[in-house]
Amino acid sequence: MLQMRQLLRLYRTDMVETTALDAIDLDVAEGEFVAIMGPSGCGKSTLLNLLGMLDSPSSGSYVFAGQEVADLSESKLAEVRKASIGFIFQSFNLVDELSVRENIELALLYHDVPAAERKRRTDEVMDRVGIAHRARHRPSQLSGGQQQRVAVARALVAEPRLILADEPTGNLDTNHGEEVMRMLQTLNQQGSTIVMVTHSASHADYAGRIVHMLDGRILQERRRAA
Repeated sequence: MLQMRQLLRLYRTDMVETTALDAIDLDVAEGEFVAIMGPSGCGKSTLLNLLGMLDSPSSGSYVFAGQEVADLSESKLAEVRKASIGFIFQSFNLVDELSVRENIELALLYHDVPAAERKRRTDEVMDRVGIAHRARHRPSQLSGGQQQRVAVARALVAEPRLILADEPTGNLDTNHGEEVMRMLQTLNQQGSTIVMVTHSASHADYAGRIVHMLDGRILQERRRAA
C-alpha cells in the first residue's frame, strides 16, 4: 500500500537544524498491522504525520497506493487524505455538543454522502465497534474507552484504506486500553490496514509487525510469531 525510501525530515530555524527523520525506508502492505515504538522525540509522530500527508518530507520518496505523494497538488493531497486515510488520536477529539451518532456521521458530511447512505454506514460502524447502544449519548456521558470507540468508528465510517493511530490508548486506564487494542486487532483481522504509534510494548504485541525507532532512524523490525 505504501512505500517510503530514504525519507528525510528536517526542521530549521535561524540558528539550528534538527533532523526529525533520517533516511527512513518503510513498506506497509495492504492488511498489515504495524506498531511503531521508541522513546519520546525519536520521530514516531513525525513519521505518522508524513504517512498521513499532514506534513511533507524534506527529501526522499513516499509512494501511496501507486502515487508519488510529492507529485500531488495540495487539493489532490486533501482529496487522497479524505478518501483513503482515517485518523485516531490520543485525545479523542469528539464534539461535546453532538451525540455519538452525530460525531461519527460528521465524517461523512465532508464526503457529501447522501443521508440514507450516511445512516446505513453509521449504523454499521457503531455495531462493528460495539457502541450502538450509546448512539444518542453525548461524549461527556461516556467512559474513556467508549469515547475512543466512537473515535475509532469515526475513523472507519468513511471506509479508508489506511488507519493511522497515534497513541490510541494513551489517555485510557489499563482495562479500557486493552479493550481498544482488542478492537483494533479485530478490525485488522477483518481487513483494515493499521499503523499505530505506541509507547506500550504490550499494546505493540497486538500488531503483526513492530518497528523500533531511535533518533529519527529505524533501528530494527520484528514480526510477531503467529
